Amino acid sequence: MKTTPYGVAAIVALAITVVGGRPGSAEEKQDKYTLQIQGGLSFSEVRGYEQWQVVGPSLSEAANVIRAIVANPVMITAYQEGVPGNSKPFADGSKIVKLEWKPRKITDPPFSASTPDTVPGDLEQVEFIVKDSKRFPDTHGWGYAMFVYDTASGTFAPATKASHPPVNNDAKCGAACHEIAKSKDYIFTGYPKR
Repeated sequence: MKTTPYGVAAIVALAITVVGGRPGSAEEKQDKYTLQIQGGLSFSEVRGYEQWQVVGPSLSEAANVIRAIVANPVMITAYQEGVPGNSKPFADGSKIVKLEWKPRKITDPPFSASTPDTVPGDLEQVEFIVKDSKRFPDTHGWGYAMFVYDTASGTFAPATKASHPPVNNDAKCGAACHEIAKSKDYIFTGYPKR
């Protein structure tokens, strides 16, 4: 089955609406915003990400995940002004979040036509990147964090070496991977035409 970019975008928009949480869920009882990784990055630094604007979707068949990349208003404004294509870096205060779900097929009506839609299933993890040149001078101004979600308990936990991908669980955990995006101020996801 081939998924179109527009189909993925619709899936992502629906998923972001749903991921906001349900009353009485374990996630609400946990207070994910108290979680922190080594190096000081905490979940609270992306508080409100559930309402941030979508930068773009990412469909990774090799990893068998559906991703949505969202950004805070500082970063969205920079994208709209042409960063990083205009050779300017993102400003301190820019924040981007990657939400990752296992895919699932919708098989009940009206979606059970000849090819069922693929939509986000269980939430797998939330990753984020925060631009703060003073706090993260060794990683080109970006701090990284990854939190895995346990569906059974409805709770988040900092990623570890046992996570996929494995991480050292500090604010530098994504720096090596993002080195190949140096020409784009270390950010993979561009801001596609809307």
